[in-house]
Amino acid sequence: MRNFILSAFLFFSISNFAQIKGTITDDKGNPLPFVSVFEENTYTGTTSNEQGKYQLNVKEIGKNKIVFQYLGFKTQKSTVSSDSKTVTLNIVMQEESFALNEVVIDPKNNPANAIIKSAIANKKDNSEKTARYIADFYSKGMFKIKDLPKKIMGMKVDIGDEMASNLDSTGTGILYLSETISKISFEKPGKLKEKIIASKISGNNKGFSYNTATLSTYDFYDNTLEFNINLISPIADNAFNYYKYKLEGTFFDDNNQQIYKIKVTPKRDKEPVFEGYIYIVDDSFAIYAVDLDIKGYRMKNEFTEVMNLKQSFSYNVKNKIWSKNAQTLSFNAGAFGVKFSGKFNYVYSNYEFPASFEKKTFGNEIVAFETDANKKDDAFWNQIRPIPLTIEESNDYTKKDSLQTIRKSQKYTDSIDAKNNKFKVTDIIMGYEYKNTFKKHSFEYKGLLNLSSLSFNTVQGFNLDSGFSFKKWNEEKGTSTSISTTFNYGFSDERFRVTGEFSHKFNNINYATIWASGGTKVAQFNSAQPISNFVNSISSLFFKDNYMKLYNLEFAQINYSQDVANGVNLNAKVGYEQRKPLFNTTDYSFFKRDDIYSSNNPLAPNDFVTPAFDPHHLFKAALSARINFGNKYISRPDGRYNFKNDKYPTLFLAFEKAFAASEKKYEFVRIGASVQYDLSLGNKGILGMNFRGGKFFNAENISFIDYRHFNGNQTHIGTTDRYLNVFNLMPYYANSTNDSYFEMHLEHNDTGFIMNKIPLLNLLKSTMNLGFHSLAIPDRKPYSEFTVGLDNLGFGKFKFFRVDYVHSYQGGIQQNGVVFGLKILNVLD
Repeated sequence: MRNFILSAFLFFSISNFAQIKGTITDDKGNPLPFVSVFEENTYTGTTSNEQGKYQLNVKEIGKNKIVFQYLGFKTQKSTVSSDSKTVTLNIVMQEESFALNEVVIDPKNNPANAIIKSAIANKKDNSEKTARYIADFYSKGMFKIKDLPKKIMGMKVDIGDEMASNLDSTGTGILYLSETISKISFEKPGKLKEKIIASKISGNNKGFSYNTATLSTYDFYDNTLEFNINLISPIADNAFNYYKYKLEGTFFDDNNQQIYKIKVTPKRDKEPVFEGYIYIVDDSFAIYAVDLDIKGYRMKNEFTEVMNLKQSFSYNVKNKIWSKNAQTLSFNAGAFGVKFSGKFNYVYSNYEFPASFEKKTFGNEIVAFETDANKKDDAFWNQIRPIPLTIEESNDYTKKDSLQTIRKSQKYTDSIDAKNNKFKVTDIIMGYEYKNTFKKHSFEYKGLLNLSSLSFNTVQGFNLDSGFSFKKWNEEKGTSTSISTTFNYGFSDERFRVTGEFSHKFNNINYATIWASGGTKVAQFNSAQPISNFVNSISSLFFKDNYMKLYNLEFAQINYSQDVANGVNLNAKVGYEQRKPLFNTTDYSFFKRDDIYSSNNPLAPNDFVTPAFDPHHLFKAALSARINFGNKYISRPDGRYNFKNDKYPTLFLAFEKAFAASEKKYEFVRIGASVQYDLSLGNKGILGMNFRGGKFFNAENISFIDYRHFNGNQTHIGTTDRYLNVFNLMPYYANSTNDSYFEMHLEHNDTGFIMNKIPLLNLLKSTMNLGFHSLAIPDRKPYSEFTVGLDNLGFGKFKFFRVDYVHSYQGGIQQNGVVFGLKILNVLD
């Protein structure tokens, strides 16, 4: 009822607006895009679109003074008097004539430096003036693609029939177009609450736009701004360590306030910095506007060529506040000859500046959508939209919205499915997928030759998977169900193993999910699977190293998981396990054929007869919790979407109990906990931390399978982005324990803070990692590792590599080694 009243009130309000619209050009007739247009001494404003067209909704038309403000052009005022509800006002703007005659140029004393120093000295006061506000917010976002080829590196590019139909014959077109209307409340340093009243996505009347105020708050009064990494503001406290400044001219705005145009240039090319222009107001030294570029490599995003951020501020003589009225964020990116571009426009209007907010104004819910936010019709949008659509945008809405009706029909989806569902004889070998889009279910057969699953280990030799799966889903209700079975065959041990799984997700609110699984499989002694199938296959076949230790597991288990409170997820599991030892069945490798593999016994690598454990069975029950402190979330009619609050750590708690075992000695209790946290050090990088500890009870004679195993690495290959859960030189099972344990992982990534300043090395555009890893268990000397390495290495845009030097120490035994990080293996395995 409250949402209905709010919507009705909003519609009544906008229907009583008067509208001023027109086209803004320069004196040569060229349209001027993104001109700030606002009613003088109010916070009613908008901007022009790429074709120079604008529309401004005002409460009423009497004698309205409309201000037109655009960088490089003289600010212009026009008075509008009319009895009509709609007034057309076309504007021709004149280029600004910048002057330096009022500024004495002294080669020894750069005047721009003095202005920037004053801006830095006054930024706290200027920032405080807009530290709290309520405002109306509008955003429009668009992604485009250009020159999408039919093939890349010989492989066919398949983006789907629906997406492909949006492109012309050259592979060019709009991929995504959306708009958002919302009401926002904001308080520095980072409190924001947003109520989205209307949301529109081209070609998807059930979708909800993601371009919200939450993701578009960039404040140059802060020392750093986050763009993948923290970039230094041109008026940061330490800005002179990163920038050079040049005063390029001055001009006077419509309030006769002098504005300084200052060129911002990086001192070092590879630093996380902006370049372009910042405009500063004389006397108050507030920001008048920014027009700054960000090179992709400066924010460690090689696929982005350049990003541009423009902001404009308007002045209200009544409260003497410069407030942001418009912002544009655009970018160009690309790879393999394919070019991407994007543009997001934001309009802030109808500001209120309360002295304070009520205590309950801000909470963990940062964005909420009205129930019918995505159901607003064209009449609503045409009336309230502050930036008119361009011809291209209008055509995209018209085309995709009309096609949507066709594409969502059963006749259309059945015809597309019929085309894709055609069965071929080769599908018996290569696999087959059947999909019913309208009824929202699919079936998949992996095929007899599922090469992506092919791997090698000394127990099974070469082994291959196949299987079947069935899925059914409902996006609106947030439900999904899947049933699958996997068949695995080992060619050396000549054994066929089968597992099956059922899962059902009940909703997207608390993400309640139940799943059950069972069957027979080979399992690593360390259930965390520290060595992947791919890496183990390479180690075995090429280097004759046998690191993966396996046993036969026959099991049946059931799990249930859900969010029980904000940021708190509980997972409960109970299962039966029958364990049997396995032995090597092959000595095959590509090279070193005269060498012998180590045994499959992790406790005795040279013993090929004695099993690592005796066959046994037991039941296990486990309860675990994940707690994200200060968890933030977005509420949408179709679900709740959580965002971890980076200010706080994540806590994991675990309880595990083994019972009803074949022998009493296999029964035990284990408790464990871990804390993970990323400490942001501003532009100096991120310190990642992972502390983990636990304790076994009544576990003196338990199976080695149930020991606490730690993630070692003997392959010298790293497969993850960060090493916060691994000991890079420790043998996989050298320190396994059935007692208490504590492990600590620290890793600092400088995000270029150090590397950007080192001549020659800064050409790599890399980051430096410093790490410390330690493990403490009873009756054994602590194990420690120190690491130093370079990340973000690669060729051109592809930065998939990392190299670390590692020094380890345990009880007087020291080791040194190099770990090569191949992050692309995350995708391959």
